[in-house]
Amino acid sequence: MHAFDVLGDPVRRRIIELFVDGENTSGAIVDVIRDEFGITQAAVSQHLRVLRESGFASVRAEGARRYYKISHEPLREIDAWLWRFRGYWEPKMDALATEIVRGKKRRAATKRRPGRKTRPND
Repeated sequence: MHAFDVLGDPVRRRIIELFVDGENTSGAIVDVIRDEFGITQAAVSQHLRVLRESGFASVRAEGARRYYKISHEPLREIDAWLWRFRGYWEPKMDALATEIVRGKKRRAATKRRPGRKTRPND
């Protein structure tokens, strides 16, 4: 299964987000996913299996508990593929960041001078 096919499912994307802070027990994952998506424990287990088999997650057993954590290699592959396209959006994101800073400076200047009215495009 291609990495984008794996990540195309919102449940699997959410499970991967849960791994950002480290390992999670299967029970903790099931609890979050069941609450957020309303699916069964068996359905969550199937998503975890897909993540394991596709290399996105690894699991270790400790007694009866299973601990899942993210495997970074598939994410590196996605990042490498996306790298080719960054030239399209990075300048736009930089321009957006500049405009946000300008807007914050305008608001701060307006707050320092109460009673001054600004035009929308100031």
